[in-house]
Amino acid sequence: MELRRLGRTDVQVSLICLGTMTWGEQNTEAEAHAQLDFALDRGINFIDTAEMYPVPPRAETQGRTEAFIGTWLAKRPAVRDKIVLATKVAGGGRAMPHVRGENRKLDRANINAAIDASLKRLHTDYVDLYQIHWPDRATNMFGQLGYVHTPSPDAVPIEDTLAALADLVTAGKIRAIGLSNETPWGVHRFLRAAETLNLPRVVSIQNPYSLLNRSFEVGLAEMAIQEDVGLLAYSPLAMGVLAGKYFDGARPAGARLTLFDRFTRYFTPQAEPAAKLYVDIARRHGIDPAHLALAYVNSRPFVTSNIIGATTLEQLETNIASAAVTLSDEVLAEIEAAHQIHPYPCP
Repeated sequence: MELRRLGRTDVQVSLICLGTMTWGEQNTEAEAHAQLDFALDRGINFIDTAEMYPVPPRAETQGRTEAFIGTWLAKRPAVRDKIVLATKVAGGGRAMPHVRGENRKLDRANINAAIDASLKRLHTDYVDLYQIHWPDRATNMFGQLGYVHTPSPDAVPIEDTLAALADLVTAGKIRAIGLSNETPWGVHRFLRAAETLNLPRVVSIQNPYSLLNRSFEVGLAEMAIQEDVGLLAYSPLAMGVLAGKYFDGARPAGARLTLFDRFTRYFTPQAEPAAKLYVDIARRHGIDPAHLALAYVNSRPFVTSNIIGATTLEQLETNIASAAVTLSDEVLAEIEAAHQIHPYPCP
């Protein structure tokens, strides 16, 4: 498994990162532990979770994903130093009062409460990467386009948020700081705050990126490369749409988009025609459609790690195998031609 440098740190993370957001909803504790063992045996050292997981977020399950990882670590204490463990603190809004109440913000008190609760659930003294799950301010995220400026007077200043996170670095509770669902302006402000206030630089940004959503390339890819704030790509299979399993109205039993009607991002009118083009490219060249989609993400120069999730070990094995797939120039040219036909079907 290829390792890539996390920002400007000395931390090396596997090209494939194990995503966990189904654990505690679609996956049991035993299944989560089996996935962790399987991934570790195949060279994955990077695990990503969040305080609000599993998804869909519910008060009854919140924190369960971290707790599953924690029980795995408790049984395998020698493993902790071999993995890079990432989690996230929830930003404000998003209608989830069960996560630290109605006054959830990215201020010092909330961040301290969040990290302490995460560390307790995870059965560890520190996390390697602590990410802001989404900004406090109102901005484009989670598929929103057509920016309309909305003042956010209650949003915690970025400088204050970064200062609070810096204190956690000093305290040894986190090793590095990352962003998620952020914009070019937000990344710039965090970097400027780090430079002017002598605070830690952010090392990564976790945003969606796939053949159905290449919006990261527009403004953030240059930031990622020039500033060493690499992309941790989530939803690289567009929640399975790029594997072809939802074509022509199919709804496989137990699949995420079958079970939960909240996931509409990859069911736009343009999504299936675009996905069918990519699946057709894969099949004509004798490539598994999932391998094509994941290998494309793996090959991008601004990507640090590709976050894959699975509900079965069979899916996990297929996804991990994409790390060994190299797409030919011919295949890449066909992908670009398809992208010109359907540029951004699922922003």
